[in-house]
Amino acid sequence: MAHLHEYPVRVEWTGGREGGGTVTAERSSSSQALSVPPEFQGPGAGTNPEELLASAIASCYTITLGIITANQKVPVMNVVTQAVGTVEQSGMQFNYKSVVIRPTITLAADADDAAEAKAHDLAHKADGYCIITNAVRGKVEITVEPTVLRG
Repeated sequence: MAHLHEYPVRVEWTGGREGGGTVTAERSSSSQALSVPPEFQGPGAGTNPEELLASAIASCYTITLGIITANQKVPVMNVVTQAVGTVEQSGMQFNYKSVVIRPTITLAADADDAAEAKAHDLAHKADGYCIITNAVRGKVEITVEPTVLRG
């Protein structure tokens, strides 16, 4: 039997292109300021949907990577993920084209070559288990470029 999980959010907005607002995750009460980015002639005073999508992809990927490396007993000390989302504008048409995910995975200092290889492998597999990358797959190109270090 399938289980459905809901994630309610509320967006409040005032004005047009120069306006502003907030997005609030109702379960956690986490809130962020919203605005139109400068490249779309907005004030850029808050985050925007383009950044939020890249953030959602990077966050989901990183959490998923943490879970699967822990399950596989890879000695990960920490993961720092940078991501870049790219939007293509052609006249009045905008398309979210791609997100490049660049995790830096730091293993324990005593990690062996097998652990390093496993970390690389799981870094490439993590987006296949991520809810958000699976939601955009086929529409937004996802690329993973991991770096694995030994601490």
